[in-house]
Amino acid sequence: MQNAHALVRDHTVLSVVVGSRAYGLDTAGSDVDRRGVFVAPAPLYWRFDKPPTHVDGPADEQFSWELERFCELALGSNPTVLECLWSPLVETRTPIGDELLALRDAFPSRHAHRTFLRYAESQFRKLEGDLRNQGEPRWKHVMHMLRLLISGRHLMERGEPLVHVGDLRERLLAVRRGEVPWPEIEAWRAALTDDMDAALARSTLPPEPDRARVEDLLHSVRRRSVDW
Repeated sequence: MQNAHALVRDHTVLSVVVGSRAYGLDTAGSDVDRRGVFVAPAPLYWRFDKPPTHVDGPADEQFSWELERFCELALGSNPTVLECLWSPLVETRTPIGDELLALRDAFPSRHAHRTFLRYAESQFRKLEGDLRNQGEPRWKHVMHMLRLLISGRHLMERGEPLVHVGDLRERLLAVRRGEVPWPEIEAWRAALTDDMDAALARSTLPPEPDRARVEDLLHSVRRRSVDW
């Protein structure tokens, strides 16, 4: 783990704040959730023991992906990973980090429609289970399920996920406080799902991500890292 933490410390190319603070949904007790991308030097791959694809820490609430794994997830329209590329709170960006951010339009595709809806559907089913078994859902999770759908709708409509929720903050925080009745939650979720379906039909997103551009960046970075 110490060597893994050294990779994060010495070779991070992009580090951002995500979660409630990036979404504009933070309260007095909110944590600072950090996500990052590091590059494992190419010679580390020449041994039987390969470098990690992701690292927890070393700081609290910090999680990082190795560049290749990060790109794989982003090409698959993973919501958490895509939002890292559009976080308004960037703490570290090296020249390679700048190259990655300059390439962020290569990642989203129409596959995001399915991916975002699948994540939201999974969360919703768990929340329904909480409602049946405990009498009420975990309201913070309800808020984030709705925020995910809002982000996905924005992605379908404008080609990038919505990170900061803007003027939806108070309505979403009311959900978190449990002040919004469950039937209203269900109706909002259904409306957002319908909006995403409608937006897909007219979306300018490509059918597939631009894998070749991303692979060119990865190849270039691997070659540069030989002498690190």
